[in-house]
Amino acid sequence: MDKKVTKQQEKTCYSPEELQEFKELILSKIAKAEKDLEMLQQAVAGSENDVTDTAPTFKTLEEGSNVLLKEENQKLAARQQKFIRDLRAALVRIENRTYGICQVTGKLIPKERLMIVPHATMTVEAKEASKKRH
Repeated sequence: MDKKVTKQQEKTCYSPEELQEFKELILSKIAKAEKDLEMLQQAVAGSENDVTDTAPTFKTLEEGSNVLLKEENQKLAARQQKFIRDLRAALVRIENRTYGICQVTGKLIPKERLMIVPHATMTVEAKEASKKRH
């Protein structure tokens, strides 16, 4: 019986059912992220001065604030685009049946971690070790 438990603990990939569960989670996260990205892009586009803007240009403080807000929205949009790319890459790994396998150690990333960070490519230990090296 001990050998059976040990073998289960050392499984090397997720089952098709588990992969389907992760796929559904990732697809829902992509849908939400794309909506958020669209709102950010609209906010950036909407902060441009258009022809109907007749406000005096001496409102320097307000304009500076608008520029900062626009830059912040652009940064958030870039992060959101990267997040979507990472999630799509995770979908490819699901199709390849390599999803959930740590790129550094080759061990299975715990399901709890993948439920929180579905685009993770490393175990927490491998990620912390790589941070220490850099």
